[in-house]
Amino acid sequence: MNSKRNKILAMVLGLVVFTIAEGRIKLVALPERAATVIRLDNPRATLIEEERVLTLQKGLNKVDFSWKAVSIDADSIRLRVLDHPDNVTLLNVSYPPNEAALVWQISSDSDYAETVRISYLLSNIDRLITYKAIADKAETAVDLKSYLILRNFSGEDFAKARVLLDYGESFEQGIDHEETKQMLFLKAAKVPITKIWTFDAARLPWDPEQLENRNVGIPVSYRIVNEAKSGLGEFALWGGKARLFQDDGHESTIFLGEDVTAMVPVGEKMELYIGDSRDIVVTQRKMRDTQINKRYNNSSSPKLILYDTDEIITAKIENFKDGPAVLTMIQHIPGQWDMKKCNMNKKELKLGVDYKKKGANTLEFEIKLPARTEAGPATKDLTMHYNRRNIRPGVNVRL
Repeated sequence: MNSKRNKILAMVLGLVVFTIAEGRIKLVALPERAATVIRLDNPRATLIEEERVLTLQKGLNKVDFSWKAVSIDADSIRLRVLDHPDNVTLLNVSYPPNEAALVWQISSDSDYAETVRISYLLSNIDRLITYKAIADKAETAVDLKSYLILRNFSGEDFAKARVLLDYGESFEQGIDHEETKQMLFLKAAKVPITKIWTFDAARLPWDPEQLENRNVGIPVSYRIVNEAKSGLGEFALWGGKARLFQDDGHESTIFLGEDVTAMVPVGEKMELYIGDSRDIVVTQRKMRDTQINKRYNNSSSPKLILYDTDEIITAKIENFKDGPAVLTMIQHIPGQWDMKKCNMNKKELKLGVDYKKKGANTLEFEIKLPARTEAGPATKDLTMHYNRRNIRPGVNVRL
């Protein structure tokens, strides 16, 4: 053990022959780690697995394990016998009072140099995932890199360990207490991207003409699909901060921005925000909102208790870009509702209309817009005619 380890980690793994005396003995000669694995599968806890070779004597043995100044969860500590599991038995575990320690009592039918695996949850050692994506000048693909940032403030030094996420290849890495290391663990070239514009009716103004500043920006993102044909798809991608750049065509890059992505399972999409665009304009209006199917109580002076609505929303979408674009339009219909008619119903989906339900009250349209022409912007229109059901008077529900 090095001097730094002696100073910051008082972890003693000693072996003594069980005698009549009841006192615990801590030996100075300690078995070194034969192998160590740092498992980062769970973002809330880090599992350490270490192997050590114990010199067991025939009969009863005591193994003393203490972890002063190291953030170990005492309830998580486990010992497993590897070489002679049928001949070496863990009899019991005791916890001395007021000490960060435990004692294993082990029975052995002979003298062995026994390999054991000790596992425990260690706090204050964690990981961050970051991404760096460089888009080509045409914005059709990115070179994607992902880095693991390993931070150790646990009080323990690891001279050499095998680090495992729940995906990707493991790698050998030493890391000392109070040390932070960054490691490249994913590299994928020319990952296809789709540049998308997103209009969320709950977040953006419906009618820019009614605003003092009519030039409303629509968020723009790069969409990456975590699938094999994209050069990915072998495992889920952990969430983390992503920094995005673009090749400027002059052997340099332009910084586009940064975003934070959630975990992306295999087959799902990662969307990375790069800024707002004013090349696409959405003007949305509610054309009808009337009460129908009114229901009253049976009192002498009837009172309205429930009603339905008949509503129509229209949206005009204009593309002022010289190239085509894909607009994701998100609409919200609160409460119970039925779609009466939607003009974007060319695909024969289960719902009968060309949208996806992202929840009980959220609809998502993906609208492909052609490039503008000399005559002006390319234009598409969306019309939704729907009824909301069983509304109580006086209950205001915002769209």
